[in-house]
Amino acid sequence: MSQPPYQPNPGEPGPEGGYQPPAAPGSYPPPGQGSYPPPGQGSYPPPGQGSYPPPDQGSYPPPGQGSYPPPGQGAYPPGADPNAYPPPNAGFPGQGAPQYGTVQPPKKKSSALKIVLIVVGVVALLCVAGSVVAFVAAKDKVEQVVDATKITVVEPATLGGRPKASDPTLQSSISGLDGIMSNMPGATGSVGGIYGDLQKQDVVMVAAASSINGSAQDRFDAMTQGLGGSGGMKVDDFTDTEPGPLGGIAKCGETNSAGVPMAICVWSDNGSSGMLLMMFKQKADLEKEFVTLRGEIEKKA
Repeated sequence: MSQPPYQPNPGEPGPEGGYQPPAAPGSYPPPGQGSYPPPGQGSYPPPGQGSYPPPDQGSYPPPGQGSYPPPGQGAYPPGADPNAYPPPNAGFPGQGAPQYGTVQPPKKKSSALKIVLIVVGVVALLCVAGSVVAFVAAKDKVEQVVDATKITVVEPATLGGRPKASDPTLQSSISGLDGIMSNMPGATGSVGGIYGDLQKQDVVMVAAASSINGSAQDRFDAMTQGLGGSGGMKVDDFTDTEPGPLGGIAKCGETNSAGVPMAICVWSDNGSSGMLLMMFKQKADLEKEFVTLRGEIEKKA
């Protein structure tokens, strides 16, 4: 009995090596027959069996298990020594952390320092104007100076117990003031300095010069001509005060700069003239120290 010719499955090569086209509709075996296993049999495992792991097994751990730590926990397995593992993101800078150090912004000048510098500038202008007036007056009054050569001014290491201000900006500005005083006509000595502590609001400024030119009144008028407020410094309650053993003319008053109260005293005698300015204080505060402070600056042979 002859055998029917071999029929390859659709899509498989025939006995002659030729390609067999897919079978026409109707040639597939009915359900339950042929090469397709019924549900529950064959190469497709039923749910829960075979090569596909159920949801609670396999490479994707459920929350709280496996290689993905829950929120708030690190990547170290239970019981492991954290020191044996590098910290997370080891070798990489943290977000926002600078890699080359923190760049410090430039320091800003304090408001008190700015005010002091402004006052130094105003006093310098007053002294410049005063030196011109003293020079003009000196032509006629130089003969009236009797003991001017016996008087000089010095820059003390401390003033009323206050050390010299150490701020380099202040030192630079006040050295310019000293230079102005030294240029006064007939000057034999000059002082320009700032003493005290800005942080403690205890600051005293001094500008003085010893001179053989003019009279005590001439120099006093020259030093105070700008204290009326017109192009200078407006001083209120500018009245006579006790000059002390050095004699001459002395007056004190009050002024204000950028809301900061200041007291000012000016003196002049036959051989010197000077100005003391106490910041953050009232007139009465400076008057209490005026004689002592002047005595530390002016020396008479």
